[in-house]
Amino acid sequence: MISLAGRDILHSWGKFVFTGMGLGLLIGVTLTMAGVYRGMVDDARVLLDNSGADLWVVQQGTLGPYAESSSINDDTYRAVLAMPGVAAAANVTYLTMQIRQGNRDVRAMVVGIAPGGAGTPGRPARLVAGRQITRSHYEAVADVATGFRLGDSIRIRRNLYTVVGLTRRMVSSSGDPMVFVPLRDAQEAQFLKDNDAIVEQRRRTGANPAFARPGVPDLLDAVIASQSTNPYVNAVLVRIRAGALPEEVAEPIRRWKRLQVYTRAQMEEILIGKLIATSSKQIGMFLVILAIVSAAIIAFIIYTLTLGKIREIAVLKLIGTRNRTIAGMIMQQAVGLGLIGFAVGKIAATFWAPVFPKYVLLEPADSVRGFVIVVVICILASSVAIRAALKVDPAEAIGG
Repeated sequence: MISLAGRDILHSWGKFVFTGMGLGLLIGVTLTMAGVYRGMVDDARVLLDNSGADLWVVQQGTLGPYAESSSINDDTYRAVLAMPGVAAAANVTYLTMQIRQGNRDVRAMVVGIAPGGAGTPGRPARLVAGRQITRSHYEAVADVATGFRLGDSIRIRRNLYTVVGLTRRMVSSSGDPMVFVPLRDAQEAQFLKDNDAIVEQRRRTGANPAFARPGVPDLLDAVIASQSTNPYVNAVLVRIRAGALPEEVAEPIRRWKRLQVYTRAQMEEILIGKLIATSSKQIGMFLVILAIVSAAIIAFIIYTLTLGKIREIAVLKLIGTRNRTIAGMIMQQAVGLGLIGFAVGKIAATFWAPVFPKYVLLEPADSVRGFVIVVVICILASSVAIRAALKVDPAEAIGG
């Protein structure tokens, strides 16, 4: 009796395998959705790792620079650098935008990095090709996910930049690849106005009665010149000295500089617990729905297969087969269907994950959990077919 379920599967193996493959694609989608969430979490952690910072100094009362907008004066880093326990401090700006290269647009996060040598916070630590930015203008280092190559000319706002270096796995918390440019260029790009806006601003400023008085002919030009510059950055990235505790370094900056300071643990909580919280809930809902759909499909398939063998089940009852044995046979078929589906789903998810535009991280622990859940769902789903089988009258074996 133990091999009865296997013999039945072999008898109609084509139907069983194709059904398992269809179920496997559904399981593959489920594993991929879990991988998308893991990828989002990993993107957030990679963003923090790549910043090279232990502390993030941002505008007071904000969750910047990733979850909210933050703006502080670009000379703040000097005061921060003088605080106890600070080994290095550098300005940084972040701006997500469309970058044009030839006839195509690429959505990327433009990062303005301060000049400095290796180890300066904010600079890409590892390059896969080319070199770091050495000039103060019009050079860029791009992540390979942008599709840019060394020597490519890309447009950011009005200016053209030459790609001099390529890096890998430098992404924002939303998975957008990063493009690094000199800090001054990034500051200009963040608040750069188009020509028509500048002309309109000049007209509005010139119409102000304060500038119509004699004796201040240069005041208008001074105001317009000040409006064309941007003395602000989004954050100051801080690296602390060896042996110093992040919170002990952060507290004096909060108290005396009146700025918000986040440690690595706090920034990770902001990114994962707040920035991607809604997305994680949506993915969780999809996973629940997919699990319910999978259970319904398995229950329907096993129930249909059981109804097609009513006469055979009646014969088994007639010769004295126990209900427990019949229930075990049906459960074995359900679990077998689930195993085929899980194998197909795992293989499919592994092959199509690299094609996704979002980073998909398939962790072994998630696969183990998915396997256990599939087996449990199969066992529960088989209960419908088992109830139908146990109600079969043995007299049907000798009936018409």
